[in-house]
Amino acid sequence: SLGVMVTAVAIFSTTLSGFGFVGGPGLVYGTGMSSVWIIITSTAGFSLSAFLLAKRLRLFAGYCDTVSLPDAVAARYGSESTRGLTALAILLGVIGYLATQMLAMALVLQSVLQGALEMDFSVATCLAISCAVLTFYSVTGGIIASVYTDIIQGAVMVVAGVLICFTAASSVEGGISQIVSTVMEDDAEAMGPWGTMGIFACLAWYFTFVIGGAGQPHIITKHMMIRNVTDAPKILPISMAGYLFGALLWISVGLAMRALVLIGDAPELHEADAAAPAFLLSFAHPLLAGIVFAGLFAAIMSTADAFLNIGTAAAVHDMPRALGVPTFRRELLWSRVGTVVIALMAALFALFAHGQGQLVALLGAFGWGTFAGALVPTVAIGFNWKRATPLAANVAIVSSLVVNVSLQIGDVSVPYAIPGYAISLLLSIALFLGISLASRPPHIDPDIEKLMDI
Repeated sequence: SLGVMVTAVAIFSTTLSGFGFVGGPGLVYGTGMSSVWIIITSTAGFSLSAFLLAKRLRLFAGYCDTVSLPDAVAARYGSESTRGLTALAILLGVIGYLATQMLAMALVLQSVLQGALEMDFSVATCLAISCAVLTFYSVTGGIIASVYTDIIQGAVMVVAGVLICFTAASSVEGGISQIVSTVMEDDAEAMGPWGTMGIFACLAWYFTFVIGGAGQPHIITKHMMIRNVTDAPKILPISMAGYLFGALLWISVGLAMRALVLIGDAPELHEADAAAPAFLLSFAHPLLAGIVFAGLFAAIMSTADAFLNIGTAAAVHDMPRALGVPTFRRELLWSRVGTVVIALMAALFALFAHGQGQLVALLGAFGWGTFAGALVPTVAIGFNWKRATPLAANVAIVSSLVVNVSLQIGDVSVPYAIPGYAISLLLSIALFLGISLASRPPHIDPDIEKLMDI
């Protein structure tokens, strides 16, 4: 029942949130222009996602009366095992991506409290506060509440991105050109087209964020919620424009803060993820900083709410059905309990990742990659290709999860800084296509086949 503007703003603000407003500047501060490849490719990912799935998922939602993405997957493949594995992948990806939002909120909260109260607050303390607030917000609000608050939050993010970009440019005498020159004198590679991460890492991001955009449940489930199928083409340009304007903060703050540290106008940061909070507290007008901080907290909470809702639906609604367990008698109550449990798990993972020195943006990229490896073959390809089989979908999901999680937990370094989730995505697509082609053509329900022909 959602309109064009609500859906479009919800898509880009859910994507940006703490990942872009905290992790983005931190990544630019630490690696230079490498992360620009995430910004550029994310907008291309919006296009691919809309082209492959916007109409298709809305048709499935209307005909099959689905309330979650695994519901649609079960209808497409006629397989409860595929529903269950899809729900498992969503649940694991939610914990990784939700940890990004919580860690971003904790780091910003730490900077604000220390600046306001002049007291030391540990990341663990701020993470506990963030977890408590997010859980309360999600348990009482629900997914519809988060979608409608995205309108205000998205507007704040767009305005903040533009204004902060101008503020960052004026923070150094000589403007953008002087900022670039200062960073280049210190590290010419940082301002090169690949940044300090190198060509292979950037191309891996390009692959993961373009292809992987069609496998993000917090984005593609929004397509299931639109009022009319004909609204789908109108949503894409609004989402892309909003994301690009909001992402101005991503690039400008990271570069400006690095230049300010190099010329001695700002102290050395204790960690790269402190770039955005430090800049806002020291160089932005207090009123603008307050608006940005408020918008940032709101965006993080809304995004976290979306993740908690799809994660809880996977755990309480979809996984029991996949195992043949009858519907819970008090499903709403159990959903609220599940929300609390998932939030606590994500908070612990965020604390662990921060202890390992993991940047917010890289932690968010891991969550994105987890979703991509499991859902791009199963959903983006499978909903457009009748030859796809349930076995191929199951193998693709399991292989991507095993590879991605093993590399992350084992802290395995891949040569040339290629992220493990890019490898898992490539492997899952190859297995999905190969097994489908090697198997007999699957039986598809005639009505589902007609939906795929539209």
